[in-house]
Amino acid sequence: MKKEIKAYNNVLELVGNTPLIKLSKLTEEIPGNFYAKVEAFNPGHSSKDRIALHIIEEAERQGILKPGDTIVETTSGNTGFSLAMVSIIKGYDCILAVSSKSSPDKIDMLKSMGAKVYVCPAHVSADDERSYYNVAKRLHEETKGSVYINQYFNDLNIEAHYKTTGPEIWDQTNGQITHIIACTGTGGTLSGTAKFLKEQNPNIKVLGVDAYGSVLKKYHETREFDKEEIYPYRIEGIGKNLIPTAIDFDVIDKYTKVTDEDSAHMTRQIAKTEGLFVGYTSGAVMQAIKQFAEEGEFDENSIVVAIFPDHGSRYMSKVFNDQWMRDQGFFDSVNLEEVQKIEYIK
Repeated sequence: MKKEIKAYNNVLELVGNTPLIKLSKLTEEIPGNFYAKVEAFNPGHSSKDRIALHIIEEAERQGILKPGDTIVETTSGNTGFSLAMVSIIKGYDCILAVSSKSSPDKIDMLKSMGAKVYVCPAHVSADDERSYYNVAKRLHEETKGSVYINQYFNDLNIEAHYKTTGPEIWDQTNGQITHIIACTGTGGTLSGTAKFLKEQNPNIKVLGVDAYGSVLKKYHETREFDKEEIYPYRIEGIGKNLIPTAIDFDVIDKYTKVTDEDSAHMTRQIAKTEGLFVGYTSGAVMQAIKQFAEEGEFDENSIVVAIFPDHGSRYMSKVFNDQWMRDQGFFDSVNLEEVQKIEYIK
């Protein structure tokens, strides 16, 4: 009798059940206990694996997606990679409209996964025909047998995290979590996770992270869309120049805004102090923790879970590149350029 081979059938069986890792060094001077939900452990290296798999399988269940169809989406990179990965396994074509703000690493990864990529100008209004939102819509209309994922306005984005990320965190903390904190771009990660956690314990505080140049924090506080808030910024996958319906603002208690520079330096610090090689938005979340702590948000009994959404390998040409940091003016009198540690032996 042959012994069982202990293997997975494909990479999709590895989506979810990502680890919770204690943050020790960066939080030494902050009261409370801090943990990172490290979504880079998904096979596609980001939290977007969860929504890509859930939305596609739901479309299959409803008969919307059929063999040979094409998946079309708007993405800053991570969702596109996850969709391309799922498409490979399930046999779909994949067309992606990507913001030019996305790192070259992300764009190259999308091409490597067989997706057809359209790079759209980042700093145009959402209703501009060149925006990646409208380009994706046009491509969907022009492509017979295509399905537009539309993550910014798709309730399944929230549902994916309600069914997976929230229950995982509740189980991993044995129901002791007091705060959940994450960036909001489409908003599905924080909204779905928070919805589940608040149903278990309505006293859990939900903290959102926004970028300067984005409209989300002010909209949360006033329910007013202020286009005067909009200006170009560098962090990918956080903030918006429109209001996604995938953000449930009612479950979010409080927002803070972070700068491009602070988030970039914090991303590098996470790698050098915690040994976690994570992406730009993870640095934004860690910077937000610091800012919330300065506002007295946490005490010694706080159990805080931060969602680190993706892997640092997608930012090698940006925050982990000294020349890019120098070009942005991010090495200044406060954050000095570090001594180069590479020696070439001749």
